[in-house]
Amino acid sequence: MIAVLRLGHRPERDKRITTHVALVARAMGASLMYLVGEDRNVVETIEKVTENWGGDFRIICVNDWKKVIKEWDGITVHLTMYGEDFEEVVERVRGNNVLIIIGASKVPSEVYELVDYNASVGTQPHSEVAALALFLDRFTSGRWKKLDFKGAKIRIIPSPRGKRVVRDEDSRSGI
Repeated sequence: MIAVLRLGHRPERDKRITTHVALVARAMGASLMYLVGEDRNVVETIEKVTENWGGDFRIICVNDWKKVIKEWDGITVHLTMYGEDFEEVVERVRGNNVLIIIGASKVPSEVYELVDYNASVGTQPHSEVAALALFLDRFTSGRWKKLDFKGAKIRIIPSPRGKRVVRDEDSRSGI
């Protein structure tokens, strides 16, 4: 199981980037995101995406992020600029249940001590969305591209030109 813990979400400022974190997590193999705090807009947006595009991804809003880390049944990895090279960490943790921790604002220093690994996705300021995507790509060895999202009402068929969209009503009619 892959889960993401989103720390420091500020609803008035971060709703778009947190939505993108959830979209990347869902599309690249995570089944769960813990969101510290409450933001119904983000939750409802992702519920609608999951309803239309399939899968069983969900968001759980929590207040106690320390409890989530401490009670996680698996490996905890904090994505940051400060830590071990993330590709080395991926090699050590692949095959385990993993909780990936990413921040929005300044991450509390306590996180660095609580997690199993602090994984450096580059040593320059960067986006948590990009860091998550890189980590998940390596962690899944690219298998995320072949995921089957059960219950999808909408699917995209790869095509060199144009848009090939299949909707569930199309597939029932044989199109």
